[in-house]
Amino acid sequence: MYNRLNNYMVMNNFLTDSQFGFKEEHSTSMAILRLVAQIATEIDKGRPNVTLGVFTDLSKAFDTIDHNILLDKLCMYGVRVKCLDWICSCLTHRKQYVHINNNESDMLCINCSLPQGSVLGPLLFTIYINESG
Repeated sequence: MYNRLNNYMVMNNFLTDSQFGFKEEHSTSMAILRLVAQIATEIDKGRPNVTLGVFTDLSKAFDTIDHNILLDKLCMYGVRVKCLDWICSCLTHRKQYVHINNNESDMLCINCSLPQGSVLGPLLFTIYINESG
C-alpha cells in the first residue's frame, strides 16, 4: 500500500517541494541547506531584507492527526474508494488503555493519531500536512 500510494502522490506531483521529512531522497538537513542558500542569495543581492525563521517541534505530531481531515485530503487527491476504505479501517476502531502499577484505565477508542512505527504512517502524515494540490 505504501509503494502504491507514494508512487501515486509522486507521479502526480501532489507533494510540495518544501517537504523534506519522510520524503525519499530528502532530509531535514537538506531543508537547512536550502534555507541557508536562500539567505545567502538575498545577502549577495544586497537586499535589505529581514530574515525570520520559525521552527516547530513536531515530535508528537502523529498524535494530533484528525482522521476525517486526512481522509478528506486523500479523497481530494483522487485516492479511490477501496483504498480510502482500507486506510479508514486501519485508523478507526483502535483502542488504548494505560497500565501503571497493576492499575488499568478503561479501554477508550482512539479518535485521532496515526499508528506509531507503521510503514504507512509517515506518508499519511506528509499528505496530512501537505499544502499543495
